[in-house]
Amino acid sequence: MVFGMASAKIAITLPDDQVGEVRALVAAGKAASIYAFVKHAVGVALFDAAGWREMLEDALQQTGGPLTKKERAWADALLSPGGQKRGSRKGKAARAASLSTLAG
Repeated sequence: MVFGMASAKIAITLPDDQVGEVRALVAAGKAASIYAFVKHAVGVALFDAAGWREMLEDALQQTGGPLTKKERAWADALLSPGGQKRGSRKGKAARAASLSTLAG
């Protein structure tokens, strides 16, 4: 840890198989510790999320600006677990679908 850098301790729960895999990596010397592995994984995930966010913002600018409330609601419903089945896509809904795909 870097001195002077704010940090917070948290507890997380992971599936047993993931914990086993991380422990195996540590035992094999491929990760310094469970803490180091998780800290690195969070950093990678945050970097990845920022990249997707930047790509989505760029795509939105190229296709007409931010999604409308109706487009966002449609995309959220489609992408949520058990989302709506895909029907015909016209106009803004098609744009929302293509942009939501970029968002992951």
